[in-house]
Amino acid sequence: PGMAVALAVALALLAPAAAAPGKDALLNVCMDAKHHKREPGPEGSLYGQCSPWKDNACCTANTSLEAHQEQSYLYNFNWNHCGLMPAKCKRHFIQDACLYECSPNLGPWIEQVDSSWRRERILHVPLCKEDCEEWWEDCRDALTCKENWHKGWNWATGWNRCPWGSMCRPFSQVFPRPKDLCEKVWSSSFRYSPEPRGSGRCIQMWFDPAQGNPNVAVAKYYAWRSRSSPAQVEKVAPESDQAVRALPWPVLVLLPPALVLLPAGAGGSGTPRM
Repeated sequence: PGMAVALAVALALLAPAAAAPGKDALLNVCMDAKHHKREPGPEGSLYGQCSPWKDNACCTANTSLEAHQEQSYLYNFNWNHCGLMPAKCKRHFIQDACLYECSPNLGPWIEQVDSSWRRERILHVPLCKEDCEEWWEDCRDALTCKENWHKGWNWATGWNRCPWGSMCRPFSQVFPRPKDLCEKVWSSSFRYSPEPRGSGRCIQMWFDPAQGNPNVAVAKYYAWRSRSSPAQVEKVAPESDQAVRALPWPVLVLLPPALVLLPAGAGGSGTPRM
Protein backbone atom coordinates (compact mmCIF):
# COMPACT_ATOMS: atom_id res chain seq x y z
CA PRO A 1 0.00 0.00 0.00
CA GLY A 2 2.83 2.40 0.82
CA MET A 3 4.28 2.02 -2.63
CA ALA A 4 0.88 2.59 -4.22
CA VAL A 5 0.39 5.80 -2.23
CA ALA A 6 3.84 7.04 -3.17
CA LEU A 7 3.15 6.33 -6.84
CA ALA A 8 -0.19 8.13 -6.69
CA VAL A 9 1.45 11.18 -5.11
CA ALA A 10 4.18 11.20 -7.76
CA LEU A 11 1.64 10.99 -10.57
CA ALA A 12 -0.39 13.79 -9.04
CA LEU A 13 2.69 15.99 -8.91
CA LEU A 14 3.63 15.19 -12.49
CA ALA A 15 0.15 15.77 -13.90
CA PRO A 16 0.26 19.60 -13.95
CA ALA A 17 3.57 19.54 -15.82
CA ALA A 18 2.20 17.06 -18.33
CA ALA A 19 -1.00 18.99 -18.82
CA ALA A 20 0.53 22.47 -19.14
CA PRO A 21 0.29 23.37 -22.83
CA GLY A 22 3.07 25.23 -24.63
CA LYS A 23 5.46 25.13 -21.70
CA ASP A 24 8.37 23.39 -23.40
CA ALA A 25 11.37 25.10 -21.78
CA LEU A 26 13.50 24.86 -24.95
CA LEU A 27 10.90 26.23 -27.36
CA ASN A 28 9.51 29.73 -27.86
CA VAL A 29 11.70 31.31 -25.19
CA CYS A 30 13.79 34.45 -24.76
CA MET A 31 17.27 34.61 -23.34
CA ASP A 32 17.84 36.22 -19.97
CA ALA A 33 20.10 38.90 -21.45
CA LYS A 34 20.54 42.66 -21.53
CA HIS A 35 17.77 43.80 -23.89
CA HIS A 36 15.54 40.74 -24.34
CA LYS A 37 11.90 40.67 -23.37
CA ARG A 38 10.97 38.21 -20.65
CA GLU A 39 8.71 36.25 -22.99
CA PRO A 40 8.26 36.31 -26.77
CA GLY A 41 5.20 37.90 -28.30
CA PRO A 42 3.96 39.95 -31.24
CA GLU A 43 5.30 43.45 -31.87
CA GLY A 44 3.26 45.96 -33.82
CA SER A 45 6.28 46.95 -35.85
CA LEU A 46 9.94 46.00 -35.90
CA TYR A 47 12.45 48.13 -37.76
CA GLY A 48 14.11 47.19 -41.04
CA GLN A 49 15.86 43.85 -41.13
CA CYS A 50 14.33 42.76 -37.81
CA SER A 51 10.80 42.89 -39.26
CA PRO A 52 10.63 39.13 -40.10
CA TRP A 53 10.28 38.45 -36.37
CA LYS A 54 7.44 40.93 -35.71
CA ASP A 55 4.75 38.25 -35.27
CA ASN A 56 6.62 36.64 -32.38
CA ALA A 57 9.70 38.44 -31.08
CA CYS A 58 12.00 38.62 -28.07
CA CYS A 59 12.96 42.21 -28.97
CA THR A 60 11.09 45.49 -28.71
CA ALA A 61 10.65 47.94 -31.59
CA ASN A 62 13.22 50.27 -30.01
CA THR A 63 15.80 47.48 -29.75
CA SER A 64 15.23 46.62 -33.42
CA LEU A 65 15.84 50.25 -34.38
CA GLU A 66 19.06 50.48 -32.36
CA ALA A 67 20.37 47.28 -33.96
CA HIS A 68 20.65 49.24 -37.23
CA GLN A 69 22.64 52.24 -35.89
CA GLU A 70 26.31 52.90 -36.71
CA GLN A 71 27.06 53.27 -33.00
CA SER A 72 24.26 51.67 -31.03
CA TYR A 73 23.54 52.23 -27.36
CA LEU A 74 22.68 48.52 -27.11
CA TYR A 75 26.32 47.59 -26.44
CA ASN A 76 28.28 50.75 -27.30
CA PHE A 77 29.69 48.77 -30.19
CA ASN A 78 31.10 50.45 -33.30
CA TRP A 79 31.12 48.46 -36.53
CA ASN A 80 33.47 51.02 -38.13
CA HIS A 81 36.53 50.29 -35.99
CA CYS A 82 38.73 49.93 -39.10
CA GLY A 83 37.10 52.56 -41.28
CA LEU A 84 33.59 52.51 -42.69
CA MET A 85 32.21 49.00 -42.96
CA PRO A 86 30.71 48.46 -46.46
CA ALA A 87 26.91 48.35 -46.45
CA LYS A 88 26.82 44.89 -48.07
CA CYS A 89 28.86 43.56 -45.17
CA LYS A 90 27.14 45.49 -42.42
CA ARG A 91 23.73 44.13 -43.39
CA HIS A 92 24.85 40.66 -42.27
CA PHE A 93 25.92 41.95 -38.86
CA ILE A 94 22.57 43.75 -38.56
CA GLN A 95 20.77 40.53 -39.46
CA ASP A 96 22.92 38.67 -36.94
CA ALA A 97 21.93 41.23 -34.29
CA CYS A 98 18.24 40.86 -35.20
CA LEU A 99 18.45 37.07 -34.90
CA TYR A 100 20.18 37.34 -31.52
CA GLU A 101 17.86 39.98 -30.07
CA CYS A 102 14.55 38.94 -31.62
CA SER A 103 14.47 35.19 -32.23
CA PRO A 104 12.39 33.02 -29.85
CA ASN A 105 13.83 29.88 -31.52
CA LEU A 106 17.30 29.66 -29.95
CA GLY A 107 16.30 27.75 -26.81
CA PRO A 108 18.21 24.52 -27.56
CA TRP A 109 21.47 26.51 -27.62
CA ILE A 110 20.99 28.79 -24.61
CA GLU A 111 23.67 28.41 -21.95
CA GLN A 112 24.22 30.09 -18.60
CA VAL A 113 27.01 32.66 -18.30
CA ASP A 114 28.59 34.45 -15.36
CA SER A 115 28.20 38.06 -16.39
CA SER A 116 27.25 41.32 -14.70
CA TRP A 117 24.77 42.23 -17.43
CA ARG A 118 23.26 38.99 -18.65
CA ARG A 119 22.72 35.48 -17.38
CA GLU A 120 22.41 33.52 -20.62
CA ARG A 121 24.03 33.37 -24.06
CA ILE A 122 23.80 31.19 -27.17
CA LEU A 123 26.47 28.61 -27.98
CA HIS A 124 27.05 26.58 -31.17
CA VAL A 125 23.84 27.57 -32.98
CA PRO A 126 24.04 25.65 -36.31
CA LEU A 127 23.91 28.45 -38.87
CA CYS A 128 22.91 27.42 -42.39
CA LYS A 129 25.71 26.97 -44.89
CA GLU A 130 24.51 29.74 -47.23
CA ASP A 131 24.13 32.23 -44.40
CA CYS A 132 27.79 31.76 -43.40
CA GLU A 133 29.09 31.74 -46.96
CA GLU A 134 27.19 34.85 -48.09
CA TRP A 135 28.21 36.68 -44.90
CA TRP A 136 31.87 35.89 -45.58
CA GLU A 137 31.65 36.71 -49.29
CA ASP A 138 30.07 40.13 -48.69
CA CYS A 139 32.60 40.97 -45.95
CA ARG A 140 35.79 39.49 -47.40
CA ASP A 141 37.16 42.93 -48.40
CA ALA A 142 36.00 44.77 -45.27
CA LEU A 143 38.63 45.52 -42.63
CA THR A 144 38.93 44.45 -39.01
CA CYS A 145 41.71 44.14 -36.46
CA LYS A 146 40.36 41.29 -34.36
CA GLU A 147 39.22 37.70 -34.79
CA ASN A 148 37.06 37.54 -31.64
CA TRP A 149 34.89 40.62 -31.26
CA HIS A 150 33.73 39.70 -27.78
CA LYS A 151 36.85 40.72 -25.90
CA GLY A 152 40.16 42.53 -26.03
CA TRP A 153 39.00 45.92 -27.33
CA ASN A 154 40.28 49.29 -26.15
CA TRP A 155 37.28 50.85 -24.39
CA ALA A 156 39.02 54.06 -23.25
CA THR A 157 36.62 56.26 -25.25
CA GLY A 158 33.52 54.33 -24.22
CA TRP A 159 33.33 52.72 -27.68
CA ASN A 160 35.35 49.78 -28.93
CA ARG A 161 38.61 50.68 -30.64
CA CYS A 162 41.35 48.41 -31.95
CA PRO A 163 43.82 47.42 -29.23
CA TRP A 164 47.29 48.93 -29.32
CA GLY A 165 49.59 47.16 -31.75
CA SER A 166 46.82 45.55 -33.79
CA MET A 167 46.58 46.05 -37.54
CA CYS A 168 43.49 46.44 -39.70
CA ARG A 169 43.40 43.62 -42.25
CA PRO A 170 40.83 42.30 -44.73
CA PHE A 171 38.28 39.87 -43.35
CA SER A 172 39.59 37.27 -45.81
CA GLN A 173 42.92 37.29 -43.91
CA VAL A 174 41.47 37.40 -40.40
CA PHE A 175 38.82 34.81 -41.31
CA PRO A 176 40.24 32.61 -44.13
CA ARG A 177 37.02 30.58 -44.50
CA PRO A 178 33.28 31.19 -43.93
CA LYS A 179 33.48 28.70 -41.06
CA ASP A 180 36.11 30.89 -39.34
CA LEU A 181 33.93 33.99 -39.50
CA CYS A 182 30.76 32.33 -38.25
CA GLU A 183 32.41 30.40 -35.43
CA LYS A 184 35.08 32.83 -34.19
CA VAL A 185 33.68 36.36 -34.42
CA TRP A 186 31.28 35.88 -31.47
CA SER A 187 33.09 33.27 -29.34
CA SER A 188 31.42 30.18 -30.84
CA SER A 189 27.90 31.60 -30.64
CA PHE A 190 27.43 30.01 -34.07
CA ARG A 191 28.56 26.73 -35.59
CA TYR A 192 29.04 26.46 -39.35
CA SER A 193 26.49 23.91 -40.51
CA PRO A 194 26.95 21.92 -43.73
CA GLU A 195 23.15 21.81 -43.99
CA PRO A 196 21.39 24.16 -46.45
CA ARG A 197 18.52 26.54 -45.89
CA GLY A 198 15.20 24.74 -45.93
CA SER A 199 16.69 21.50 -44.60
CA GLY A 200 15.05 21.86 -41.18
CA ARG A 201 18.46 21.18 -39.59
CA CYS A 202 20.01 24.66 -39.45
CA ILE A 203 19.04 28.12 -38.24
CA GLN A 204 18.49 30.79 -40.89
CA MET A 205 19.45 34.40 -40.27
CA TRP A 206 17.68 35.29 -43.51
CA PHE A 207 14.16 34.14 -44.32
CA ASP A 208 10.95 35.35 -45.95
CA PRO A 209 8.32 35.83 -43.20
CA ALA A 210 5.58 35.39 -45.81
CA GLN A 211 6.63 31.73 -45.94
CA GLY A 212 6.63 31.41 -42.15
CA ASN A 213 9.60 31.23 -39.78
CA PRO A 214 11.63 28.11 -40.69
CA ASN A 215 13.53 28.23 -37.41
CA VAL A 216 10.48 27.06 -35.43
CA ALA A 217 10.80 23.55 -36.88
CA VAL A 218 14.59 23.59 -36.46
CA ALA A 219 14.32 24.41 -32.76
CA LYS A 220 11.78 21.59 -32.31
CA TYR A 221 14.12 19.11 -34.00
CA TYR A 222 17.12 20.01 -31.83
CA ALA A 223 15.02 20.16 -28.66
CA TRP A 224 13.86 16.61 -29.39
CA ARG A 225 17.39 15.50 -30.19
CA SER A 226 18.81 17.00 -27.00
CA ARG A 227 16.30 15.05 -24.91
CA SER A 228 17.08 11.86 -26.82
CA SER A 229 20.80 12.12 -26.09
CA PRO A 230 21.98 10.91 -22.68
CA ALA A 231 25.03 13.14 -23.04
CA GLN A 232 22.93 16.29 -23.12
CA VAL A 233 23.98 18.69 -20.37
CA GLU A 234 21.08 19.64 -18.14
CA LYS A 235 20.50 23.37 -17.81
CA VAL A 236 18.64 25.37 -15.20
CA ALA A 237 16.96 28.54 -16.38
CA PRO A 238 17.17 31.62 -14.18
CA GLU A 239 13.62 32.92 -14.57
CA SER A 240 11.46 32.03 -11.59
CA ASP A 241 8.57 31.00 -13.85
CA GLN A 242 10.85 28.75 -15.91
CA ALA A 243 12.96 27.18 -13.19
CA VAL A 244 13.80 24.13 -15.28
CA ARG A 245 15.02 24.20 -18.88
CA ALA A 246 15.86 20.60 -19.71
CA LEU A 247 15.52 18.53 -16.57
CA PRO A 248 13.62 15.24 -16.47
CA TRP A 249 10.25 15.40 -14.72
CA PRO A 250 11.24 13.63 -11.48
CA VAL A 251 13.99 16.21 -11.01
CA LEU A 252 11.55 18.97 -11.88
CA VAL A 253 9.18 17.83 -9.16
CA LEU A 254 11.90 17.65 -6.53
CA LEU A 255 13.71 20.86 -7.50
CA PRO A 256 13.70 23.18 -4.45
CA PRO A 257 13.00 26.90 -4.84
CA ALA A 258 16.55 27.59 -3.61
CA LEU A 259 17.90 26.48 -7.00
CA VAL A 260 16.26 29.44 -8.71
CA LEU A 261 19.12 31.87 -9.28
CA LEU A 262 19.36 35.36 -7.79
CA PRO A 263 18.20 38.38 -9.85
CA ALA A 264 20.60 39.53 -12.55
CA GLY A 265 23.13 42.22 -11.76
CA ALA A 266 23.07 45.70 -13.22
CA GLY A 267 23.71 45.85 -16.94
CA GLY A 268 26.68 47.72 -18.30
CA SER A 269 28.33 48.64 -21.57
CA GLY A 270 30.35 46.08 -23.41
CA THR A 271 30.53 44.01 -26.54
CA PRO A 272 27.44 42.11 -27.59
CA ARG A 273 27.09 38.43 -26.69
CA MET A 274 30.05 38.35 -24.24
